[in-house]
Amino acid sequence: MTIKFNAKARDVQGSSASRRLRRAGSVPAIVFGGGAAPQQVEVDHNEIYHALRNEAFHSSVLSMVLDGATQAVILKDTQWHPYKQQVLHLDFQRVDATHKIHVKVPLHFINADIAPGVKLEGGMVSHPYTELTVECLPGALPEFIEVDLKDLKSGASIHVSNLTLPAGVKVLAHGEDPVVATILAIRGGDEAAEETPAA
Repeated sequence: MTIKFNAKARDVQGSSASRRLRRAGSVPAIVFGGGAAPQQVEVDHNEIYHALRNEAFHSSVLSMVLDGATQAVILKDTQWHPYKQQVLHLDFQRVDATHKIHVKVPLHFINADIAPGVKLEGGMVSHPYTELTVECLPGALPEFIEVDLKDLKSGASIHVSNLTLPAGVKVLAHGEDPVVATILAIRGGDEAAEETPAA
């Protein structure tokens, strides 16, 4: 799936120019990397706001149509207004098909409801991570990484090394082999009742 968005070059910089852009319904942004000089651009707020609500927009190689020419980029940073649903600024990085990139990819946890630790033992799923940073060529970038919990028992965990990754994708994780999901044992009702003094 190709995700496209439109951008226009902007020559005027500075905080006052950025405020004028936002009042006019645009968002200031910058595009950098790829062996070219950083370029100041602007994007339509409504278009980019709706695009940002799509999870894949954050973890895909995007097609930025800049003044009629298409560039491959990834989203590197988004600044939001502290309390309004308003995008203030965006950072995009150009990508080259022959150079590896570092991108945060969301984790999709599946089959929690049928995991033995949940269904049979009444445990609760905990996931310390909801996304992981991966290194790969742009063409190998996954939109998400699936974490299948169907065989997980109470007290058991899934580590990064247990994940099935697409070919050419490497997880860059802190620590040797961090846990991405575990099922926490919940004390049963009978045990709790035994510890409660009779009225």
